[in-house]
Amino acid sequence: MATKAVHLDIVGDLSADSFIAALKRLAARRGVPKTLFCDNGTNFVGARRTLNEFARLLKTQQAKDQVVRSCSADGIQFQFIPPRTPHFGGIWEAAVKSLKNHLRRTVGNANLTAEQMSTFFAQAEACLNSRPLTPISNNPDDLDVLTPGHFLVHRPLIAIPKPSYEEIATNRLSQWQMIQEYLRPLWKRWSTEYLSGLQQRTRWTHERDNIRIGTMVLVKEDNLPPQKWRIGRVIEIFPGKDGHVRIIKLRTPDGVYTRAITRQPAQDSQ
Repeated sequence: MATKAVHLDIVGDLSADSFIAALKRLAARRGVPKTLFCDNGTNFVGARRTLNEFARLLKTQQAKDQVVRSCSADGIQFQFIPPRTPHFGGIWEAAVKSLKNHLRRTVGNANLTAEQMSTFFAQAEACLNSRPLTPISNNPDDLDVLTPGHFLVHRPLIAIPKPSYEEIATNRLSQWQMIQEYLRPLWKRWSTEYLSGLQQRTRWTHERDNIRIGTMVLVKEDNLPPQKWRIGRVIEIFPGKDGHVRIIKLRTPDGVYTRAITRQPAQDSQ
């Protein structure tokens, strides 16, 4: 809830058994959760009933070995939102909704195998969890940022470099190359929407503070590969005659650039 890190998984159907299987995969990869906030779907309610019965079974067993005691102690608390109120779960529904909308536009009705779909979803999950949250330090020379990936794998999620197949005909692409071509437009659509959402749109009646030297910014850049974000620190500002800063000079890992603040959608004063 604090970092809004996303975990995506595929289930065969909306049954309680499929949800329990997905929950086991989540626990195996991320650790056993203490609390789950859920919709009031029938599959979630049925899963809670099944898990409660299993927990009671473990408690009634007479075995005293450490494994059984450890499993019975790992209880999971379910928190359900009211029925037919999906807006109560807006903090997790927002991330899922944005991905589902772009998923329909990119993959659409493509006939993918379970392995191909799992690969695509894992890469899409990495894209969502690579977004910058805040600078790691206040050092003006430090260009590292904290991402949801740091809370999952303790380091940023970096994609394996791969070429673009945009200019190659679709019928000449292999299955693996096709998956990459599905991911490329999804990343472009989602990252553009995400950066646009960070852009401050204030009325002319509200004056915004000038950007300051040392501020870390997220620069809007076209045609960046998946999981690649342009980060920079402001090293010089150029105020106009009215005192408002509209041009800045940035230090990035690739060099020093001069940009207009309209191409800088997000900033953090730390």
